[in-house]
Amino acid sequence: MHPDNMKIKKIIECDIDNELTENIQELLTECFKDIYPNNRIYFKQVPHFRFLVFNEEKHLLAQVGLDYRVMNLNGKLIKVLGIIDLCVSREYRSKGIASLLLLEIDKYCVKKDIDFLLLFADNKTLYLNNGYKSVKNKCKWLKIDDRNQTILGIGYEERSDLMVKNISTNEWTEGDLDFLGYLY
Repeated sequence: MHPDNMKIKKIIECDIDNELTENIQELLTECFKDIYPNNRIYFKQVPHFRFLVFNEEKHLLAQVGLDYRVMNLNGKLIKVLGIIDLCVSREYRSKGIASLLLLEIDKYCVKKDIDFLLLFADNKTLYLNNGYKSVKNKCKWLKIDDRNQTILGIGYEERSDLMVKNISTNEWTEGDLDFLGYLY
């Protein structure tokens, strides 16, 4: 599928209607089989907005959630746009759609008050190929039981699946990262 035949749409989370909710739910449960809740379109918390990729038949091919927040990196406040649940329908994988979504996020960040893009990845290849770097930080976050949607306490451990991309002139440093909220 050629990128010209796709449309990327930005949608604010609270503007998602029932039909689109069903489509996103179907995509998330297909991509995160046996992991994703089957009764909602977020894992622990709703993102602020999403980028959705549609083909010319208006079929949802891919999605990514984005969460904007302040975090504390070694005592310094940073503004972070978190990348959540980036996924592409099995049928459309290996066609550059995920990289296209990451490029759309990069374009979105231009001239915005964002210091870093941040995500967690089991497979880092896509992100390394798109300018992200793997970092190790001791992270502190609000632990949420995704099944019961309740707070479990505070998590504090070094994470090796953390990846970032600099957007501003600020430099990422290893050390302590306080999410000031939940872990994506």
